[in-house]
Amino acid sequence: MTPSMELEWLKKWNLFSPDRLAIKDGDSGRELTYAEFFRASLQAALYLKEKFKIAPGDRVAVLSSNELEFLFLFFALQRLGAILVPVNFRLTERELTHIFNDCSPALLLHQREFSEVAAKFSCATELFTGVESFGEAIKNYGAELTVAQLEAKTGFLSTEDSAVMILYTSGTTGSPKGAVLTHKGLFWNSINTSISLNLTQGDCAVIFLPFFHTGGWNVLTTPFLHRGGKLVFLKKFDAAQVLKISMEEKATLLFGVPTTMDMMARQDTFSSTDLSRLRFAIVGGEPMPIELIRKWQEKGVAIRQGYGLTEFGPNVFSLRQEDSLRKIGSIGFPNFYIDAQIISETGERLGANEIGELILQGPMCMKEYWKNPAATADTIKDGWLYTGDLVRRDNEGFFYVVGRKKDMYISGAENVYPPEVEQTLLKMTGLREVAVIGIPDEKWGEVGKAFIVREDLTVTEERILNYCSVNLAKYKIPKKIVFLESLPKGDSGKILKKNLSRD
Repeated sequence: MTPSMELEWLKKWNLFSPDRLAIKDGDSGRELTYAEFFRASLQAALYLKEKFKIAPGDRVAVLSSNELEFLFLFFALQRLGAILVPVNFRLTERELTHIFNDCSPALLLHQREFSEVAAKFSCATELFTGVESFGEAIKNYGAELTVAQLEAKTGFLSTEDSAVMILYTSGTTGSPKGAVLTHKGLFWNSINTSISLNLTQGDCAVIFLPFFHTGGWNVLTTPFLHRGGKLVFLKKFDAAQVLKISMEEKATLLFGVPTTMDMMARQDTFSSTDLSRLRFAIVGGEPMPIELIRKWQEKGVAIRQGYGLTEFGPNVFSLRQEDSLRKIGSIGFPNFYIDAQIISETGERLGANEIGELILQGPMCMKEYWKNPAATADTIKDGWLYTGDLVRRDNEGFFYVVGRKKDMYISGAENVYPPEVEQTLLKMTGLREVAVIGIPDEKWGEVGKAFIVREDLTVTEERILNYCSVNLAKYKIPKKIVFLESLPKGDSGKILKKNLSRD
């Protein structure tokens, strides 16, 4: 076996199941088999090599929604040993400037709608007229060549340790950092995912999270393509459309966050949509409220909660659907080839029911933060990735996220972990969403401030505080309560606490 064979997933499926449907555009209906997908990636590689001289180590940045051409590009760059940099097209010019200056792309591909923004960045050596044009350009490029001839002309220049992708974090603790993911990391994430979710070639999923987010690429997309499954892509999340296409395509798995799951459950068509083929739904981001879990389970869709992060996996923990109610709020157990430990501030390993930082070790760890050795050294120490998340493990070995180290606040010398307060409040009837942060207080140092979206508008602050007095220690009870129509959220659906007022 040549060194590249374990990396050339499309080549393998071109041999094993060339006529099997691989990818589909859920908006246009356009679809490709594994054979067509493989050939498109080869023609894209030849085009990039000859037209733009893309070489090993070059970064190619993309400003685009979830287009099928994005997938051709992903596999084409692997052949050339180059690195894909998906960029959030919703960022401001200042934020984009930081990312482009940081990764110095050799080429910037973008859709026409982003032409005005893309034209401002001189760091890209070429600007493209659009991803749609990229598809047209490669359609006939090398069309006269056989697959074998295309392979010979492009080669396969990546190794398992080559960088395959740079994903920029959201920048909640400063400027966005570029997590460098390798072929080895994606391979082992896929193996872990296949084992924990029992993936088969017959599985189908609808993908709506954006490609500039690890959830769009690596929760299901890359594991499915490694396993030979079928993927249907949407350019954006639309609750009614996701339900409709999941039914039409007979989807077997669904990935979302509590917000998207709630939006789907609130659709008028939810009760009539046939989701009987769904084996379960995987939910990440935050713990899913118990009433929402019950609503999906009453429809026959089991819920599997999990945990992950861009820098490691991202599929790190998984909770079996059998435990979704019994262990509400738990992220379950570490996936197969992952070692997880909980440590104290002084680095001691902690036991059951002790709160400490989660550290991880395994072959799916990122290689580094791009051009940021200081941040890399702070995060990866002696082969362990320090997540910055505070967790505990119960007596049965189930893990729970207690909060971020930076989110914990101290009130009257007592540590308060916002997720505990949030999960307690979400058990109260009439509340839909809750976010708790610490704010300065002259007497106690810090106190809690709760931002609440109500299901029932008759729920009052007094009623909430009475509920808290029965279910929370006094120092954990929020001193301020603010009612909102909605909470600020990022592109993955996670609540953005940094956007909440601390006044």
